[in-house]
Amino acid sequence: TMLFSIATAALGFQGAAPMRSSGVTMAIRDSAGITAPFGYFDPVGLMSNDEQQKDFARYQEVEIKHGRLAMLAAAGFLVGEQFHPLFGGEVNNPSAFAFQQTPLQTFWPAVVAFIGAIEIATSVPTFQDPSIETFKMKDPSRIPGDMGLFGGKDKMKSNPAAFKATQSKEINNGRLAMLAIAGMVAQELVTGTKLF
Repeated sequence: TMLFSIATAALGFQGAAPMRSSGVTMAIRDSAGITAPFGYFDPVGLMSNDEQQKDFARYQEVEIKHGRLAMLAAAGFLVGEQFHPLFGGEVNNPSAFAFQQTPLQTFWPAVVAFIGAIEIATSVPTFQDPSIETFKMKDPSRIPGDMGLFGGKDKMKSNPAAFKATQSKEINNGRLAMLAIAGMVAQELVTGTKLF
């Protein structure tokens, strides 16, 4: 089975089959986040039909949001394990277990309310009402990930190439952070010790 796993993993890195990606528009192939060494990488053909291509902006929006959260989580693991001034500095546990071993359970309603407020503030203006159309963007021309805080539209209009490069960096760092936080959590769950 190990040989089979290696063979199938190697096939995944050969890129998309021509029949799956032949109908993918140039706008998707040239969008932010498409960088070397893989270029356009869609081994399972997620963008192989017109209906899925219409949802590309939503996929990119969701990827950016998850990437941002993963970057915060990865930084939180480091900071939480090295600098723990809360609760009198007595929280000296791996981040994966800190919730169960501290009085943080009483703190979670506030955390959930804060996360809910962020979700409402970012998702309601971005996505259609689910009773009208599920998982569709209100404005397909919206810049994915633009929360209106740092002048994304102005930057895109003034220097599109620099904006795309910055957006590609954010997307790729978010992808790395998603893998990193998954690895950090897995390592702490397996070893039961702190990473940092």
